[in-house]
Amino acid sequence: MPRAEHGISRDDISENALKVLYRLNKAGYQAFLVGGCVRDLMLGMKPKDFDVVTDATPEQIKAQFNNCRLIGRRFRLAHIVFGREVIEVATFRGHHPDEDEDASAHNSRQNEHGHLTRDNVFGSIEEDAERRDFTFNAMYYSVVDFSVIDFANGRSAIKKREVELIGDPEQRYREDPVRMLRAIRFAAKLDMTISERTATPIREMAGLLTNIPPARLFEETLKLFISGNGVETFKQLHSHGLIEPLFPQLASFLRDDSCREMQFIYRVLQNTDDRINNEQRVTPAFLYAALLWYPLEEYAQKMMSESGLNAHDAYNIAMSEVVRKQTQRIMIPKRFSTVMRDIWILQQRLPRRFGRRAFQILAHPKFRAGYDFLLLRGEIEGGELLELADWWTQFQDAHPAQQKKMLNALRSQEGGGTRKPRRRRQPRKENNA
Repeated sequence: MPRAEHGISRDDISENALKVLYRLNKAGYQAFLVGGCVRDLMLGMKPKDFDVVTDATPEQIKAQFNNCRLIGRRFRLAHIVFGREVIEVATFRGHHPDEDEDASAHNSRQNEHGHLTRDNVFGSIEEDAERRDFTFNAMYYSVVDFSVIDFANGRSAIKKREVELIGDPEQRYREDPVRMLRAIRFAAKLDMTISERTATPIREMAGLLTNIPPARLFEETLKLFISGNGVETFKQLHSHGLIEPLFPQLASFLRDDSCREMQFIYRVLQNTDDRINNEQRVTPAFLYAALLWYPLEEYAQKMMSESGLNAHDAYNIAMSEVVRKQTQRIMIPKRFSTVMRDIWILQQRLPRRFGRRAFQILAHPKFRAGYDFLLLRGEIEGGELLELADWWTQFQDAHPAQQKKMLNALRSQEGGGTRKPRRRRQPRKENNA
């Protein structure tokens, strides 16, 4: 596509990305912007980052830039660092060997599930394009003549607003099951639909995600839910049968859109989306605490009824077990699982407000997260839970005299009047006989 047909302007491209392209071209290498940044520019969106691809090897790239560091073991990448901006530069990727070839002669490998496990094969721009996952990600922008090379008819996918896989969907999902999650993410982010041929195998092949390392799935789920499109993403994950392999303890609770569990998750995700879109901070701990809240509650209730444990012990056991089971699928770093536990524990402490307890809870480092969680629960479940949330809404902003009045009113309501002062115990006299 010549310049007049695609509408991409250098004014919309990062200055640092242009520097990388110009220097590689000047050194005699091919270099292109590729993937999401080209797609977003053609959609009239502002790219989050700019990726470059080239025929230069990682070592040749490093030789051109003093501010370059090489990363990765599966596939070496160059990161060109300009202050807070990093331009990622990759060498054109080649194909992994066919099954009938001698795999020992190549650097690419597949495991028993067909997943790509090693990827150190360099190739041509044509091979690189074939290895891209979606058609709209196989477009390459050149600063030599300002053209866009569209290898897989990505412009058509953009025009139809469809997420379309390159190649045979079943084979591509077997190579890397995370592509199913990426299809969902792009559809939600770009307000597109997933083409029928791309969507059809997803439900049947969803189980392949259980073979993906939990640490990688943590990173992928962050992209799914902490992107400002969490509600639509969750709806699509549910409709394509992808909740079960990601959150097996949650799946059985999601009967339909009207059930309280689904409404609670939608409310939490909408709250997360709003904060992200208003450039406010969010923590994955809050989201994971919400996704696992009803499985936790059910497990604790079961422990109390079957084992006769008190609520404190039942919830402690349930918290450990629910987190343990979840981390078998999606790794949750301790810095987040600790906050999740704080939020859950506060759900047990917030109803106990008498005397100094209310002030102790208010001073808890995670009070705000626990209160926000309670408020969202109250909005969905109503009744006493909503009354409790409203009480804390008033109490935390009240002046000391008003807080004391609220606690006295609560004691009168719950205890039937003011509590009599406890008699001071007299010290026992020693027997000198």
